[in-house]
Amino acid sequence: MEADGFVRRRRMTAESASNDPGVAGASAGAEVRWLGGRFWGVSESIVGSLTPRIAGETEIQTVDIIRSAQDAHAEDSQPDYEGLPQGASTSTHMLAGAVAGIMEHCLMFPIDCVKTRMQSLQPDPAARYRNVMDALRRIVATEGVWRPLRGLNATAVGAGPAHALYFACYEKLKKTLSDVIHPGANSHLANGTAGCVATLLHDAIMNPAEVVKQRMQMYNSPYRGVLNCAWAVWQKEGPAAFYRSYTTQLTMNVPFQALHFMTYEYLQELLNPHRQYNPSSHMLSGALAGAIAAAATTPLDVCKTLLNTQESLALGSSGQGASHGTGPHRQISGLAHAFRTVYRLGGLRGFFKGAQARVIYQMPSTAISWSVYEFFKYGITKHQHDKRRAQHIES
Repeated sequence: MEADGFVRRRRMTAESASNDPGVAGASAGAEVRWLGGRFWGVSESIVGSLTPRIAGETEIQTVDIIRSAQDAHAEDSQPDYEGLPQGASTSTHMLAGAVAGIMEHCLMFPIDCVKTRMQSLQPDPAARYRNVMDALRRIVATEGVWRPLRGLNATAVGAGPAHALYFACYEKLKKTLSDVIHPGANSHLANGTAGCVATLLHDAIMNPAEVVKQRMQMYNSPYRGVLNCAWAVWQKEGPAAFYRSYTTQLTMNVPFQALHFMTYEYLQELLNPHRQYNPSSHMLSGALAGAIAAAATTPLDVCKTLLNTQESLALGSSGQGASHGTGPHRQISGLAHAFRTVYRLGGLRGFFKGAQARVIYQMPSTAISWSVYEFFKYGITKHQHDKRRAQHIES
């Protein structure tokens, strides 16, 4: 359509300028440069302002020139990495986020098992470990090679949808808020706010999986499997048990994710200012952001672990029960109760139990998450771009 209009304009003007060799020569030179692709970025203005060529030009020649320039442009152009096509961006973010979340949690699950045990306030003498490697070695030697992976399937089931919503919500809100707060530029406030809101959705899905996972990770866990654990918790403690630590999880994860996203985006500005696909910058930024956020929020993570596991020895030593009863049915309920219990049993040092394992877990975990997420986002975007380019060439 656009080529036909161009041909008609060219033929009308060529008749009036067929006897002017100066105009014809200038026009020919301009079109050679145009054919080289230098002026493609302003092709609309070029098409409207091209000077006439000599008479006798055929429609086929002009259409061929237009198509050659279009093909050259299609071959040279690259997908707009940060500008995903409208209508596909949300699904792209969700798919990339789901894959990233599952890989992150599955690959780092053995370290997560060690972290849970090292955060135990009064561990069994057989479950006292010097460091992460000592813990892994002793768990495998005394409990079997598959013991660090117990509860993995619960995490995988929860991580997929949780991270799909997490990244999709973050990307959407980040763009929307950045356009309002700081149009045309990155906004740390927008990044932090988007991360906080995304955390609400993520934790709402992930919290029940966390409860089951951590109970199966504890030393001498009485549960045969994920379903057996979930059913036992439901029967003995009711459905509210799966969200007993939700407020604590949010209290921990909201500042964690705000600090995490703000640090990641800041490091990306330094290491990858043009926001191209750069695996090394994504990995390094993710690792540093995860380490800083994890170290700062370790005390809240200790409380969350206590609320999730309801550690029996800690319950027996807590000195007070919740309103749910006394004796074997005593429960630690609420962030304040968890804080008091941790302080009573471990003092200030108790709030940083497992800090080493938490940082060691979070650094590669967030590095894997961002690397996989950015890789799949780039791959899906490039595939969509190539598909549109092929359709454009055919038309």
